[in-house]
Amino acid sequence: MNIKLIAIGKTDNKSLQTLIEDYKKRLSHYIKFEFEIIPDLKKVKHLSEDQQKEKEGELILAKTQNSDVLILLDENGKQMDSVAFSTYLQKHMNSGIKTLIFVIGGPYGFSEEVYKRANGKLGLSKMTFSHQMVRLFFTEQLYRGFTILKNEPYHHR
Repeated sequence: MNIKLIAIGKTDNKSLQTLIEDYKKRLSHYIKFEFEIIPDLKKVKHLSEDQQKEKEGELILAKTQNSDVLILLDENGKQMDSVAFSTYLQKHMNSGIKTLIFVIGGPYGFSEEVYKRANGKLGLSKMTFSHQMVRLFFTEQLYRGFTILKNEPYHHR
């Protein structure tokens, strides 16, 4: 199974980029992982929030195939601890799907079309984090999930 993380907009913070790259490298020992950035929309001053979500949604959906499982990282999504998340990953791997895609939306969230296409929603916390930080937190949790599945000492229970 392949796992892909899609996010809107690049990360300007070099420290965050370095940490994300470190976890991407670590993940390569367990799974094929791809982190794809969709560039920020241009000329958004004249677009409403809904129009921005629609345009971003079109770009997100263009990166998916019908056979992909699409999970939105959404504040209203299901929350779980790291052990439950590792079990969640294992269930997806056992299901025989080819690609599992997680998506971090833009500043206003997701369009209705993206919500309709999604196979699920996952929430990282009841707290609000910047979209930049979510990239790091999610990548770290993905790595943690695989170390739990392999019974490695990174995650202390």
